[in-house]
Amino acid sequence: MTGDKAARNPHEFTGRRWYFPSALMHELAPDTARTGSRPRRTARDWLVDFSCFLLAVGVGLLGADALSTNDRVPEAVAAADQVFGALSCAAVWLRRRWPLGLAAVMVPVGFVSETSGGVVVISLFTLAVHRPFRYVLWVGGAQLVLVPVYFWWRPDPDLPYLASILLFVVLEVAVVGWGMFVRSKRQLVLSLRDRARRAETEARLRADTAQRLAREAIAREMHDVLAHRLTLLSVHAGALEFRPDAPRAEIARAAGVIRESAHEALQDLREIIGVLRAGESDDAGRPQPTLAALGTLAAESRQAGMKVTLENRVTAPEHVPASVGRTAYRIAQEGLTNARKHAPGTEVTVTVTGGPGEDLTVIVRNPAPEGDVPPVPGAGQGLIGLTERASLAGGTLKHGPAPDGGFEVRARLPRG
Repeated sequence: MTGDKAARNPHEFTGRRWYFPSALMHELAPDTARTGSRPRRTARDWLVDFSCFLLAVGVGLLGADALSTNDRVPEAVAAADQVFGALSCAAVWLRRRWPLGLAAVMVPVGFVSETSGGVVVISLFTLAVHRPFRYVLWVGGAQLVLVPVYFWWRPDPDLPYLASILLFVVLEVAVVGWGMFVRSKRQLVLSLRDRARRAETEARLRADTAQRLAREAIAREMHDVLAHRLTLLSVHAGALEFRPDAPRAEIARAAGVIRESAHEALQDLREIIGVLRAGESDDAGRPQPTLAALGTLAAESRQAGMKVTLENRVTAPEHVPASVGRTAYRIAQEGLTNARKHAPGTEVTVTVTGGPGEDLTVIVRNPAPEGDVPPVPGAGQGLIGLTERASLAGGTLKHGPAPDGGFEVRARLPRG
């Protein structure tokens, strides 16, 4: 179940939540934070806050003891000091919610209350952890300005005046440095988490792109394969429809072509679906057609009633890469299919040339048809796919009207 939840939400935090502070947990696991509310304390927060409270109380008790033995401090002043100290200790529990407010209030309170010294240090540390350095600079600077006045007003009986000031300055610098170190460490954790999230997002985008490209390749293959077969079916079915009185031998021949074309179409469709399910390359299954299959392609088209002239002038065809040969076959196949649909009854010429060290050139040309030809839905989609296929193979493909009024498809493919 844990693996399924992580798979559904890759950004879900799976670490020990109690070990992290609530402010950091709010960023690492935003799904656990309620909108518009502050993050809840974790077990670590409660432990740290209780320790800070005990530290503040301990420092306050030491300050109260020092006040009780100092004859120069009136009892009323000592009692007021202890009240301020008690309130300051209680305010420690608010340090996470209002770090800047607590630190700012403790500047004047710490100046008049000796028992609030621990809370002053704790609030300054909290401010350095939770807020940028400019706020620490203002609050810490105000405290440093008041330090000489404080020790002049309440001199320490055990330390000289300059030593007291120096000791407080060192303590404040140490506290601020510690708080900034903790803050930088948290920011580092958050930055690493953001990088991991961006990497996961980019990996998903790359996977989606690869999947989309694979589907487009399969769609192109399905179009190239099935369009040729289905066109043969359409031609012969149309012949049977418009010539019901044709001789039995011609009807039997047309029926045989329909049966064979349907069988081949189902076989090709089965292969493509198998590739889609298995996630394999289009080289899987039975051998894919290459240059050697151009003769069979021309024979099938002639059997369907087309006039096809094949000029295969490729030297050393065995050295042509299989992928290039397959692309050339698909271009010739799509050219014959388009000629059958848009220029029925015309003679189509398929010319393939190329030798060692030369690019492979495929030209499919047909003259203009006689009379009007009914428009075919979806015209041009196959040529768009062929252009992209040739581009992926490192070549180019151009198509358009020929000077004699016919149509020409010309492709150039590198041999490797």
